Amino acid sequence: MPAIETKDCQRRCVLPFEALPAEVRLLRRAADTQLGQWGVPAVSDAAQLVVTELATNVIKHVGEGTPAALILEWKGERLRVEMHDKSRSLPSPRIADCDAECGRGLHMLAAMSVDWGTVVSALGKSVWCEIELGSGAVRLRMERAVGALENYRERGGAAWPGRCEVVLEESAVELIADLLHWTSARGLDPDDVLDRAQMHFEAEAA
Repeated sequence: MPAIETKDCQRRCVLPFEALPAEVRLLRRAADTQLGQWGVPAVSDAAQLVVTELATNVIKHVGEGTPAALILEWKGERLRVEMHDKSRSLPSPRIADCDAECGRGLHMLAAMSVDWGTVVSALGKSVWCEIELGSGAVRLRMERAVGALENYRERGGAAWPGRCEVVLEESAVELIADLLHWTSARGLDPDDVLDRAQMHFEAEAA
C-alpha cells in the first residue's frame, strides 16, 4: 500500500509502492486524495488515468514486485506526474492499431498531457508528464490559499499533531474564524462578508 510523504505540507507528494496489480488501485486512490487536498480535483480523472498507465508499464516492462515511486508536484499552471523505477530502459511510442492493448500507452500519455518525457538516472529512470490545471484566476486563488494556510499553521494557528491534510483543514476553519472576528471588530457584518465571498467563489467556479 502506498504511503504518502509530503514535504512540509508543500505541493509535492512522494508515493512509494511495489509494482503489483493490487497496488495500482491504491495508488490511484492516493493520488485522488492528494489532489483533493491541494484543491485541484478537476484534474483527478486525467491524473488517475496517467498513474494507471505509468504503474502498469512498470509492472509489464520492469517486473512485478519492483520497487517504484510516484511523484506528484503542483508547479504553477501544471501538475507534474513522475514515475520512477529501477530500469534504465527507455520506453518509446509504437504504432498500434485500434484493437491493440499494448503500444498505445505513450500515445495516450502524450494526448492527455501538455508535455511529457523520460529521464535516465543513476538509479534507473523516470517517465513524466505535465497536465494543465485550468483557469488562471482560480489557480491563483488556490495557490494563495495554500500559502496562507501553511503560513498560518507554522505560526501556531492550528498547532496540533496529525496528518498534513487534517492539519490544513483545521487551519482553514481556524483562519476563517479569525477573519470573521476581525470583520466583526471592524464593525462589519460577518454574514455579509461570508455571502460576498460565496458569490465570488460561485462566479469563479462557474
